Amino acid sequence: MSKRAGFVALIGEPNAGKSTLLNRMVGAKVSIVTHKVQTTRARIRGVAMEGESQIVFVDTPGLFEPRRRLDRAMVAAAWSGAADADVVVLLIEAHRGVTEGVERILEGLADVGQGRVVALAINKIDRVQAEVLLALSKNLNERYDFAETFMISAERGHGVDALRGWLAGMVPEGPWLYPEDQIADLPMRTIAAEMTREKLTLRLHQELPYQMTVETEGWEERKDGSARIDQLIYVIRDGHKGIVLGHKGETIKAVSKAAREELEEFLGRRVHLFLQVKVRPNWLDEAERYAQMGLEFKDGNA
Repeated sequence: MSKRAGFVALIGEPNAGKSTLLNRMVGAKVSIVTHKVQTTRARIRGVAMEGESQIVFVDTPGLFEPRRRLDRAMVAAAWSGAADADVVVLLIEAHRGVTEGVERILEGLADVGQGRVVALAINKIDRVQAEVLLALSKNLNERYDFAETFMISAERGHGVDALRGWLAGMVPEGPWLYPEDQIADLPMRTIAAEMTREKLTLRLHQELPYQMTVETEGWEERKDGSARIDQLIYVIRDGHKGIVLGHKGETIKAVSKAAREELEEFLGRRVHLFLQVKVRPNWLDEAERYAQMGLEFKDGNA
């Protein structure tokens, strides 16, 4: 068998299950997964091996109606990820069907999908009856000429092997793009920051997570094999700093403990994690913050 390698972009609405599917495909947690929407900000690449094929997944931010600069940059990154890929997989939630957001994505695919293999993956199939699934599949395939349709549950793993096997045969022939044992092309500093941001997002209420970012400021390898990691949490106002810290520092302690434990499991060694909260009122308009997230600052322009 000859080697194959290529990029596969996962696109869909926020919360469609793209990050869960990426993590399931790769077999490790490389993308932030929460119950809140719009948590994936940058295009995160996860690398999966299937036989002699190397599949490089691009987990794009969810496609939605952008309102703020950060939103616009995220949506631009999502479409850019699709335009750069060899294969595109559109993820649809079975129980939500064809929403206004899905309609907009189908319109965008008419342009971005040209000359590209585009597959449909209907996710969360355990939430609806078989006849509903078949009707949804028929409806979507009448609207767009999908190369293949898959019924999956990213969370439970149903249908994921079939999708991965098909993708392995669809990526172009050629040498592998990454070492065989590499699962992501993100720097560990970024993965560490994403893990902390996930814990904050899970812990805090609805609006604050989107006005907050985490950066890994320092990473020190210690002689005993452990690592000291210093991270900054940026918020836009003093009131938000109090929310992140919590009563007597309880929130930040719980977040730090959860993030440290996950980092230790991921790295396979001891981690000393130090978090600091800083008020930075204009971080949403600073080009440097966007670069840290892997987004293009100019894409946020109206």
